Amino acid sequence: MFEGFTATDVETSGARIHLRRGGHGPPLLLLHGNPLTHVMWHKIARWLPQDYTVVAADLRGYGDSSKPDGGADHAGYSFRAMARDQVEVMQTLGFDRFLVCGHDRGARVAHRMALDYPDLVRKVAFLDIVPTHHVLHHIRKEWAIDSYHWFFMAQPFDYPEQMLVAYGLERYIRRKLDKRGVGMSAFTPEALAEYIRCCTPGNIHAVCEDYRAAVSIDLVHDEADLRRKLDMPVLVLWGERSHVHRSFRPIEAWRERAHDVRGRMLPCGHYPAEQAPNETLAELQTFFAE
Repeated sequence: MFEGFTATDVETSGARIHLRRGGHGPPLLLLHGNPLTHVMWHKIARWLPQDYTVVAADLRGYGDSSKPDGGADHAGYSFRAMARDQVEVMQTLGFDRFLVCGHDRGARVAHRMALDYPDLVRKVAFLDIVPTHHVLHHIRKEWAIDSYHWFFMAQPFDYPEQMLVAYGLERYIRRKLDKRGVGMSAFTPEALAEYIRCCTPGNIHAVCEDYRAAVSIDLVHDEADLRRKLDMPVLVLWGERSHVHRSFRPIEAWRERAHDVRGRMLPCGHYPAEQAPNETLAELQTFFAE
């Protein structure tokens, strides 16, 4: 799935990060969402290396990256901690400034990265999210139903962990990816097999810590930065059949948090890079090339 890429691990100050690297040109960091891994980029990764040095990384707790302890306040899985990992990865690889594209949880990591390291992030693209603070302060019934897992997985240890393991991890992955009105056809057998392989009890615990952090320490960080807006250019892409489109106005939401926002809706659900790869690739190439 990643012909021409090299797989490697990078030790950061808080985790061991697994990644694939390929191509030549300006560095571009790709960050996946839940319950995925860096493999989610495989349909567009073959084209991006023609113009960019692509780094597709697993977030801490996901894929083949390590799964450190989250701590009593879940700070080990805050978007700040995950952003620091990826900045250290890029610096270890020799990149002082870079482009970033994130999907779902990876996009939330990218948002925190752009806030904490504005001098390092040249441009940032967010796939199918609105800011975390906006989400949690504009909850509608339909979004709560679509995104029930935000609050289920944030329950105290080890209730959600045990429930999901008992349910069956492969069964969970298939159910999680089978979004309403979209289905599973966009996920190749090879990618789906990787998502299933990487869904382990350790990963499930890390994901729960991720969601626990989102409704606690991440909100503390966001509250401290509510008056700040991103100065770098921002691209927002979202799916016509995703829960984001059903419950939010993405461009308007992001204009509360950034000065230069552009983007559009794509003909897909929550997974643009796999459900609408050609359209996603075209938008990213245009945005990053400007």
